[in-house]
Amino acid sequence: MVEKLQKILGEAKVLVKEPMASHTTFRIGGPADYFVMPETTEELAKVLKLCKEEQMPYFILGNGSNLLVGDKGFRGVVIQLYKNFDELQIEGTKVTAKAGAMLIRVAKEAGKAGLTGLEFASGIPGTIGGAMVMNAGAYGGEMKDVVTAVTVLTRDGEVKTLTGEEMNFRYRGSVVEDEGYIVLEAVMELKKGNLEEIQARIAELSIQRKTKQPIEYPSAGSTFKRPEGYFAGKLIQDSGLRGYRVGGAQVSEKHCGFVINAGEATAADVMQLMQDVSDKVNDQFGVTLEPEVKRIGEF
Repeated sequence: MVEKLQKILGEAKVLVKEPMASHTTFRIGGPADYFVMPETTEELAKVLKLCKEEQMPYFILGNGSNLLVGDKGFRGVVIQLYKNFDELQIEGTKVTAKAGAMLIRVAKEAGKAGLTGLEFASGIPGTIGGAMVMNAGAYGGEMKDVVTAVTVLTRDGEVKTLTGEEMNFRYRGSVVEDEGYIVLEAVMELKKGNLEEIQARIAELSIQRKTKQPIEYPSAGSTFKRPEGYFAGKLIQDSGLRGYRVGGAQVSEKHCGFVINAGEATAADVMQLMQDVSDKVNDQFGVTLEPEVKRIGEF
């Protein structure tokens, strides 16, 4: 398999037994059998075709946020679309970004160009690809508010462009996940705004994020989805779990909606802690917490 991958991508872009802890914001995860970094849609399509022919499982990775990889790693091919796939273009009020572009960078560049509508995303630590899969949102905004077109690669290797409506965006989901599409790029339509006001809003949200979120620790971001009518962090706090710890995994003392890697945490630690938190919240309030963090690999 390794020779076939190298034939498509060259040796430098194919890693073997690569520790996933180096590629996730949680800094947790065992080795991926193969870790590849395609730079073009053609290379990506060839890798997918090979995986299909070899019946080899694959996973599309961005910057590794919102992800927990098992301690035993991932049996298959991890395909990273990140810095190798991150072009960004701004024309008038239209912003086009490749899947690997960081959402924070896209929001800030749009702001510098005097465009308003993406300020909410200026603190979301994920890629455009991940943002399309999840309909990323914060501070009252969501990707569905601004996205007009998304180019994807289907499981059959066909490139197609979907309209914002066809994306079927919903709370933390979209057609991308439903159909197993791979996001190649997204087009966002913004509005001309007041440069000073935009920059002030971005700065304000950045301060909010730094003061209210535990960004000084590795984490996957917000750990649980928001249950209807509640806030996960508040339920966890009111269950007396602020600072609760299993091994190196801990409920953040700064924001109980985040599970952090407080030092040498394993995926098993995180899984146990999430289970304990879910059980306690359910016992206390009768509310079921659903994980927002995606889990892959062998635990």
